[in-house]
Amino acid sequence: MQLEIRNYYEVLLMELLSDEGLLDELPEDYLADLCCVTLNQLPVRYIRHLVDTYFFEDYNELSQMRSEIQTALEKSRAFIKANLHKANS
Repeated sequence: MQLEIRNYYEVLLMELLSDEGLLDELPEDYLADLCCVTLNQLPVRYIRHLVDTYFFEDYNELSQMRSEIQTALEKSRAFIKANLHKANS
């Protein structure tokens, strides 16, 4: 049996990256690293159906989750930049 479950933070992160145009702008390897480092800083919230999540989600909770993602994304970019600089030194 194959279950179709997803991490809602992953869905929201991809939406944010898309909204900012970063999915098309950033190299695929960098983007994959950025997503991994960002998601590792966040809690996990599994969902089965995205439609159900949109129906039941609370606006304040969604705003908080997006804020957490934005903060984690900024930290991840700084972390990757610092480590790329070290690797190239």
